[in-house]
Amino acid sequence: MEPVFRIDANELVLTVPAEGIRADWLARPLTELGLAAGAAAHVLRVDAPSAWRWSTVDAAFLAAVVRDFEGRSHALDVRGVPKELLSLLELSRAAPVASHGSGGQRRPGIRARVGALALAAVEDARLLAELLGQVVLLLPRYAAGRARIRRTDVWEMLADCGHRALPIVAVVNLLMGGILAFVGAVELEDFGAGIYVANLVGIASVRELTPILNAIVIAGRTGASFAATLATMQGNEEIDALTTLGVTAEEFLVLPRVVILSLLMPLFFVYGSVFALAGGLLVATPILGLSPVAYLAQTQDAIGGANFAIGALKALVFGAVVALIGCHQGLRASRSAAGVGTATTTAVVNSIIAVIALDALFAVCAHALRI
Repeated sequence: MEPVFRIDANELVLTVPAEGIRADWLARPLTELGLAAGAAAHVLRVDAPSAWRWSTVDAAFLAAVVRDFEGRSHALDVRGVPKELLSLLELSRAAPVASHGSGGQRRPGIRARVGALALAAVEDARLLAELLGQVVLLLPRYAAGRARIRRTDVWEMLADCGHRALPIVAVVNLLMGGILAFVGAVELEDFGAGIYVANLVGIASVRELTPILNAIVIAGRTGASFAATLATMQGNEEIDALTTLGVTAEEFLVLPRVVILSLLMPLFFVYGSVFALAGGLLVATPILGLSPVAYLAQTQDAIGGANFAIGALKALVFGAVVALIGCHQGLRASRSAAGVGTATTTAVVNSIIAVIALDALFAVCAHALRI
């Protein structure tokens, strides 16, 4: 049995048959189902049997009828349907309908999308520079002990950023030193210059790889934690509560994290360098038949104070950058669970890019200064 449409005063009455609405009616024009093309009504009343159990097919069909009338510049007031079905119809009205005609919204071109991304990147860089300036201005207050910071939070951050990160830093640097020594031994042994593996491992580890690897590890571990913590606080409106109490997030949340990570990274650098050199020693001495004493003496002559100072300075800067980016992304996160994940991912990616870019800048400056 086909559904029956009839006009009763200003009402469009739809009589639903006992077997309900069939799915194939969704693909048929409404005129074939009894709805006149020029029919005018302001109310859609559904006359359904008492045993009617509506489904998504019924909802889709009713939504099609409503959209057909709304396309004629007026809306239908639906009556005679369960409250749940009425709510579903309201959702279908609120959802945007894709337009395939020439008047539909066009997708932005490639230049518009690139321009929007560039503007977003510039704005993000501006906000990060603003956060950096606020932290720098707060440093004297922190050094004088007048910053609004809880001691318990500081100790917890020290524990999280400090000894809990030691195992992964040790493992990564130990393996990196061993890999460098193995690759160098294989190549240098052919030239009878196996002793210079100590130079390769020492200079590469202390000057370049240990600061970078530590920064990447801390970015994926601590920087992501900073971003997730602040993003969660943003979603729970805890940062708004702090602002209401007259405490700025930059002073209470960002400043201690930046200071602590900046001071800990040089210590991680020394700690990681020891394990990197140990990894090179453990691999190179058996392969090349060198004595540990000769290897260590060659390493000591190769490293020098300048390489060690450059590596420590890199570690200090990398720590500050990782903490700043993590806190910046956390403060800018949207107030949702998805915002926490986005902030965490963005913080790690941006931190790694920033660390590599800064390392390249350090290399250029060191070459210009002939260090």
